[in-house]
Amino acid sequence: MTLMQEQKYLKVFQKVTKLTSMVLDHQQVMDTIVNSLPDLMAVDAATIRLLDAETGQFVMGSSHGLSVEYLSRITIDTDETMEMILSGHPVAKTDVDQVVTSHDQELIQSEGVKSILTLPILFQDSIIGMLRLLTRDKRLFTADEISFSMALAEQVGIAISNSRMFTEMENQVDFMKEVQEISTLVNSSLDLSAVFDTIVERLPLSLGCKGCTIRLLKAQSNQLELVASHGLSENYLKRGRVENEKNVEAALSGSPVSIYDVSRDDRIFYKNNMEEEGIKSILSVPIKAGQEVIGVLRILSDVHRCFSSSEMNFAVTAAEVGGVAIRNARTYLQITLLFNQIEENERFLANILDCIRPQLLVVDHNKHLILVNKVLQNVLNLSENELLGSDYDGLWQDHDCDAEDCPVNKVLATGESAAYTHKAVQQEETVWYERTASPMLGPDGKVEFVIEVIRDITAKQQLEQEQLERVKLQGVIELAGTVAHEINSPLFAALGTAQLLEEDLEQQEFIDDMSTIIRNLKQIGVLTKKMTAMTGFESRDYVGDTKIVEMR
Repeated sequence: MTLMQEQKYLKVFQKVTKLTSMVLDHQQVMDTIVNSLPDLMAVDAATIRLLDAETGQFVMGSSHGLSVEYLSRITIDTDETMEMILSGHPVAKTDVDQVVTSHDQELIQSEGVKSILTLPILFQDSIIGMLRLLTRDKRLFTADEISFSMALAEQVGIAISNSRMFTEMENQVDFMKEVQEISTLVNSSLDLSAVFDTIVERLPLSLGCKGCTIRLLKAQSNQLELVASHGLSENYLKRGRVENEKNVEAALSGSPVSIYDVSRDDRIFYKNNMEEEGIKSILSVPIKAGQEVIGVLRILSDVHRCFSSSEMNFAVTAAEVGGVAIRNARTYLQITLLFNQIEENERFLANILDCIRPQLLVVDHNKHLILVNKVLQNVLNLSENELLGSDYDGLWQDHDCDAEDCPVNKVLATGESAAYTHKAVQQEETVWYERTASPMLGPDGKVEFVIEVIRDITAKQQLEQEQLERVKLQGVIELAGTVAHEINSPLFAALGTAQLLEEDLEQQEFIDDMSTIIRNLKQIGVLTKKMTAMTGFESRDYVGDTKIVEMR
């Protein structure tokens, strides 16, 4: 190498180093290099492709001097060349338009490319991409040019890696702030729609992308349901189901997926729809609630881009924040529905209790009222608020019911149902009550609550008393008829005999005595007739404590 060549290379090296040190964004570094090298190295075009560690493919990072058709070809170079690059060795080729496959040969010939120098871009002995210098004139790259280009590629690798690290650090700070803001926003609302809208609007804005979608798994069908989107057309969103796309399957398994070129990646199904929508790259991340994946969040870019680790971490973290917020919102919704259901059940139960005609109450094991129905409230002339929590024993101070007879006390003592009938004086009238108590047992088998039903059986008691009176009356009537019948037989015989004797008597004294006897016998007959016609009686005092019956 001549002194002049060394000075030229040094000048180029210094200029590239200066250019790459002036910018910090790795995309700007790549754009600066590919736009500057053609003039500096006397070549017609330059490209930088970066290695996608996930797929093992080299994706376009930046280019200059070449058509889109040429850059979009499927095969970059021969398998032998790619193996050499991956092993860290440069490859120089001349007359490339004559030694390639027929399909690539047409592209290369139309592009006019004749010579290519392919250089691995290394950083810390690891390949991160490739730099390609292309000429439209036949050119043999010398050993010195290749050696110098390798040194240049190493500087490019350092510049790209440094800018990547700086960008990563800068992004991490920005993303941390953004995550905090998103977390604050989504956790400030329990409205699921508001949570979804916040996430799909903020994430693409933070990453400089076109749009974002959130799809959640349906528990019944295990299918993904689109619940929110931003920046995308209705036609694109309605293109079809996405569960079977490999990028979605990977996200549902818990792993984020970055796709550089959706048009050439077999993990994408709807390539035509994405082309119409202008989508170039996609980042799919799982939405988790704890350890459970509940959906997929997809960020869509309208320019080709390799999502950096910090960008992927940011998206994953934001999706996790969203997952927690979604779980909280769902939990709140479930709790709200549960409370509404409980309130509805309470109203239904209260309506049923209020329709029960007997008085009903429930006490706890401390004998405090925890439930009363309307009938009891009306009887005691107290409101529900006045009764709930009050002492059970204080309700029955005016009732003739001793503590040892109280059915609630018996249930609490024995754990078995009990009943008791007692009377109470209300407004100078005697009222009879039948009280039935039943236990409600807790998990430990002990009485936790007691249900008491109180029935007013005054009418029943009166009816029973009337029935008893009727039985007594019937017995007295039957007894009176029987006595009258038994008296009538000898009475009529005695009366007939007396009347015959009266006719045979001659002395007036005897005749008067017999008349008195006949009169008394007839009076007895009137009495027996009254006894047979008896329909009722009244008890009245006679002599001392003796009572006699007065017939009606």
